[in-house]
Amino acid sequence: MALWGNNDSVYSDGTVTVNLTTKKVERVGTSATFDTAGISTGNVISLGAGVTFGYAVISAVDSAGALSIASTDNFVSGLTTVTATVYNISQEPIYVLGDSHYRAPEAKSDYFSGVFGVDNTEVGVAAGTTVGGKEAAYAVAHSGWVGVTTYLDTHGNLRVKSETLVASSSITGDADDDARFPDS
Repeated sequence: MALWGNNDSVYSDGTVTVNLTTKKVERVGTSATFDTAGISTGNVISLGAGVTFGYAVISAVDSAGALSIASTDNFVSGLTTVTATVYNISQEPIYVLGDSHYRAPEAKSDYFSGVFGVDNTEVGVAAGTTVGGKEAAYAVAHSGWVGVTTYLDTHGNLRVKSETLVASSSITGDADDDARFPDS
């Protein structure tokens, strides 16, 4: 298991359910392919649109339709199950998982926090993107694994902070996996 990889979307097809008591993730439907999708121990699974439910490190690929997770520490408190939700499996750096700056589940779509794999093309596209009337609000300094924190200041203005966690020009596999850093 490496500390990080270069793929910010290893797999994200369909929906899953999660039993937080047994730490089991199961695919919804019959087209499960966890065991042949390139998923491995140490990958990170993020659950819900905008990571609304939480995330965990994968501890085992049990079968074509089931995974085990190492911990439930980074899920919304009080949950015992997560029913049929979207997910993304990535090779993001696991050393930032407990950092609340990057993973606080949020309900608003106008701001977000997270760790993103940003390739060279996405760096250029983000630099020319206008968000909330501000040119290049989501611009990042370098390709690689980037931690982004956004918030509304006391005057209601959108603020975006980014930090390059792992500089890398070899991030791949992102295609349309994140709307914040599109390829075009």
